Amino acid sequence: MSRVAVVTGGGSGMGEATCHELAARGHRVAVLDIDGTAAERVAEQLRGKGAVAVGLRVDVTDRAGVEAGYATVRERLGPLEILVTSAGAVGFAPFLEITAQQWHRIVEVNLTGTFHCCQAALPDMIAAGWGRIVLISSSSGQRGSPGMAHYAAAKGAVLTLTKSLAREFASRGITVNNIPPSGIETPMQHQSQATGDLPPNEVMAQAIPLGYLGSGTDIAAAVGYLSSDEAGFVTGQTLGVNGGSVM
Repeated sequence: MSRVAVVTGGGSGMGEATCHELAARGHRVAVLDIDGTAAERVAEQLRGKGAVAVGLRVDVTDRAGVEAGYATVRERLGPLEILVTSAGAVGFAPFLEITAQQWHRIVEVNLTGTFHCCQAALPDMIAAGWGRIVLISSSSGQRGSPGMAHYAAAKGAVLTLTKSLAREFASRGITVNNIPPSGIETPMQHQSQATGDLPPNEVMAQAIPLGYLGSGTDIAAAVGYLSSDEAGFVTGQTLGVNGGSVM
């Protein structure tokens, strides 16, 4: 069955791969990204494959902007039925050197942005009596990350937000799950490696039992399952896609 799927951060990396996965499953896909050019590029690729897709510039920290983007999605595709929150920002700093501004920015994008996107999408799902929400968190929120306390704290909060929403909306036919990636090769990871904040791939791979880094398609496959009818009895769960680095 074709449904309307919204993917934030859909212009690159895991979000982009997720857009392709959901389109391949027959869904109508709204690609949302703070980089509007990237969002439209992905949407054009999907349309080239025969999918129905739109690309929109949306900053998840801007509630009015999120609501305006959703209004466009409803107008062009229909009510929201699947939401995947892949938009995120990363930061690196020793805890004692994290400024209040840096703290607020990381929390604003990763946690408050997720709040905006979920709260604005849920009325459509409640009205339909069906919905799938997949929140992309991080293994940093599961195990902690020295030098990334603000990022780990925000992502850890996404994990508990998942459980709260799952319990609150289960009776409405809505499932809420999260995927905390680790060891996934993405453009954001490459940027962090270029600045020296993350080690090279071969070093990162040593911490992964499977011995190699994953890709956006690994995350997308898990999202595809969690957003399907077959996953209707799965809610409030954390599905680690990490090569065994967190068990």
